[in-house]
Amino acid sequence: MTKTLAYYNQFAKAYNETTLTIEFQSKREFLLKYLNPHAHILDLGCGSGRDSKAFLQQGYEVTAIDGSQELCQLASETIGQPVKCQLFSELDDINTYDAVWACASLLHLPTIELKQTLKKIEKALKDEGYFYASFKYGEFEGYREERFFNDFTEESFKTLLKDIPTLTIIETEVTTDVIPGRENVSWLNLMMKKMSK
Repeated sequence: MTKTLAYYNQFAKAYNETTLTIEFQSKREFLLKYLNPHAHILDLGCGSGRDSKAFLQQGYEVTAIDGSQELCQLASETIGQPVKCQLFSELDDINTYDAVWACASLLHLPTIELKQTLKKIEKALKDEGYFYASFKYGEFEGYREERFFNDFTEESFKTLLKDIPTLTIIETEVTTDVIPGRENVSWLNLMMKKMSK
């Protein structure tokens, strides 16, 4: 993760420019259709702040977190409120959020760390809360150039969730990358719900 964070700190400005203006409302609706107005959303790995800004503009309460100090500074300016610089492993909220939005962020975690983070997300969610995550589609775990990636299919992610019975997948969708020139990259979009124990 250290190497991946160093990449985002080094290229924060370029990454911000590439991702900030992407039309992403249809993807956000994958989560928002389940939420009540003014729900509290944790944007986990908020990157440029694109989605946090849109959630705030639509009247939701947003807590934004990212591990890259450089991206946190840029995102804070974008959304008009502080972005907390925090690693996923440092998430310690309990029963706090109506929803967690983890768009193309958890994919940088090795499987062991990802399992631990999923358990932290489950604890941070309120009962009946919703959790969106997206991963590159496939079977791969390792470095692509300077960043670590962990790809999943529907089946491999279901296997990962076996240790967390309260998190249930309620919807999946495989989509094409929205960045021009990357139409050959597919994404696994997952919607989960925290069931009452």
